[in-house]
Amino acid sequence: MLRYRLGIQGRENIPFSGPVIILPKHQRWTDIPLVGLAALPRPCHYIAKRELFTMLGIRQIMTWLGGIPLDRQQPIKSRDSFRYVDSLLQRGEVIVLFPEGTYFPDTMGAGKYRLIEKMVALQEQLKEKYSRPFIPFIPVGINYGREGLRPSVQVMVGGPLYCSCSSQAAEFTKTIMKAIALLSGIQFNAG
Repeated sequence: MLRYRLGIQGRENIPFSGPVIILPKHQRWTDIPLVGLAALPRPCHYIAKRELFTMLGIRQIMTWLGGIPLDRQQPIKSRDSFRYVDSLLQRGEVIVLFPEGTYFPDTMGAGKYRLIEKMVALQEQLKEKYSRPFIPFIPVGINYGREGLRPSVQVMVGGPLYCSCSSQAAEFTKTIMKAIALLSGIQFNAG
């Protein structure tokens, strides 16, 4: 991260304890460590496409970073991954989910509401364990500067968003994507 002049705003929006789902803008591979720096001192677990876990060197890095493989072509094969995510949330860990599902440099992707729906459904089991009724979903904007040898990058952590029911996931995803776009300084058309 020495390549960038890093600025982080809104870190206080990430709760110090309990389960959290962080939803960042996805523009480059460097988004992963940037989000980790923004969430410090809490370690993060990243949901990532299964293909990244098939290449030896990248698999080791992804595992070291707390990567959780997700099979986008055959979601049924991701049942064990979602059980693992559930166990992490039960332990009060931080899950990072890039809702666009892939890189969208300098523009906004639509957001994958099925992943958000799954995360909302997992929170049902946590109501008894934690004092707050719902998991905070934290939108994060990332804005890469273009000037100089060490361009600036701003990580903007937004306030928590909440969803009470998985049937509202499609609309909730639009709300999340609007927040991420605003934090990233990118226009978003919900269509």
